[in-house]
Amino acid sequence: QVQLVESGGGLVQAGGSLRLSCAASGRTFGSYAAGWFRQAPGKEREFVAAINWNGDNPYYADSVKGRFTISRDNAKKTVDLQMNSLKSEDTAVYYCARSVQSATTLSLDARNYWGKGTLVTVSS
Repeated sequence: QVQLVESGGGLVQAGGSLRLSCAASGRTFGSYAAGWFRQAPGKEREFVAAINWNGDNPYYADSVKGRFTISRDNAKKTVDLQMNSLKSEDTAVYYCARSVQSATTLSLDARNYWGKGTLVTVSS
């Protein structure tokens, strides 16, 4: 059984920073790609950032490139998202996800393991 629990969301002013963390259970966390998606009110869920199984290949949505950094610690079974220079358009519920089958890529797939989400609100 894989469970993902996000933490670190909150209210921050534009230009500020937040760090999200996702804690995973289960023995196979370190074998699969993991990452973050977000869903703003009235919009579809979208990809934010992902990282391959051993952490040496992170990749990002263009909208967050240069501002967000994803990392993972397989010993601790965590995947973190450092968010800097936040903008009002970053306001959303952020979801942690783990691929069910790929060690290298993470896509928007209902078969992924998903957390319940954490709300990030950026005030302008």
